[in-house]
Amino acid sequence: MELAEQNDSKMHSQKVILSTIMKHYPISRAKLAEITNLNKATVSLQTNSLIEKHLVSEIGVGVSNGGRKPILLVFNKNAGYSIGVELAANYIFTILIDLEGNKLFSDYFEFVYESMEALKLILIDRIRLVRNHAPESPYGIIGIGVGVHGFVNENQTVVYTPHSNWDKVDIKNLLEAHFNLPVFIENEANAGAFGEKLYGAMKNSDTSIYVSIGTGIGLAIIVNNKLYRGSDGVSGEMGHMTIEYNGKKCGCGNQGCWELYASENAFFTNLSRIKNGSEMTVEKANKMIMENDGDILIEIEKFGYYLGIGLANLINTFNPDSMILRSNLIEANPIVLKSIKKAVSKRLSRFIPLKNEIFISQLNNHAAVLGAASFMIKKFLVDSKIFNE
Repeated sequence: MELAEQNDSKMHSQKVILSTIMKHYPISRAKLAEITNLNKATVSLQTNSLIEKHLVSEIGVGVSNGGRKPILLVFNKNAGYSIGVELAANYIFTILIDLEGNKLFSDYFEFVYESMEALKLILIDRIRLVRNHAPESPYGIIGIGVGVHGFVNENQTVVYTPHSNWDKVDIKNLLEAHFNLPVFIENEANAGAFGEKLYGAMKNSDTSIYVSIGTGIGLAIIVNNKLYRGSDGVSGEMGHMTIEYNGKKCGCGNQGCWELYASENAFFTNLSRIKNGSEMTVEKANKMIMENDGDILIEIEKFGYYLGIGLANLINTFNPDSMILRSNLIEANPIVLKSIKKAVSKRLSRFIPLKNEIFISQLNNHAAVLGAASFMIKKFLVDSKIFNE
């Protein structure tokens, strides 16, 4: 066997063994050989290599089945740490996680009317703050994943951010130059869907749709357990699907866009107008709902109506196993979900039933940051040069 083929075979075996340990630990070498169908010599050799690379540890002995007690292996989730960032129009949310997605530290910073030069410094400062909470580890910080509310193409360029000016910033080069770490830029909804797929409500779905409802509407599509990105990497911008002929003018250049009628921003804008310009928040809306305020109950019906139109279109188009909704308003008030489901049921084709259900996000506001950080973990454990060493 040629040297290159030997290296490829070694790398493949190590990745298979590591993946199996991550799924089944604590596990013995004998059980590893049984599950992976690799011979015992290969398992022993490559497991020792993973131990030397600090990705696997021995934790003691297990129960004997008649012979010597087996030595048990575990995945070293503290071999390194990843940083996830969510960049929104009015906040920066940053998180530090281990290699299994467990949160060690997080930081939430809200801002209003900052210049872009000031925001660059704030972004760097918030990431530095989170980085400084990372414990000592063999690989340190393995990378920074960033979820941006806007269009992100296949080159990780932020093409357009409808509610901020992050598209004017080369975020990837800015952060890589400052922190000397690999950086991955992704659309916020794609990051959120990846987080839900790994840790949340989409775990058991092969084909799912994740809808992020906030200032606008972002959407991510999972097909056969993989993110569908489209030819240029900007698929899922269904917030700009037309649902009103000759409707309101959108900043994207279209008219009657879905997010102009069914986003949280649209909901609160309408409610504020009805309440004589009073500023509206999720907390105020929650209180009004508890008090059975007639105005907000009417607005909830309209909100559910417009969301339902778009969701029914998506279900009829993609026939997903499930749909996940990420929204502070909906998560705090199940009554909103009832309104949405009612609107969907009226418009859904009887020939394309939703197999499961419309779910509320399990990860809530952590979905995008967890997903962004986990993109870096995937790159580290699957594409990393450590397997060449």
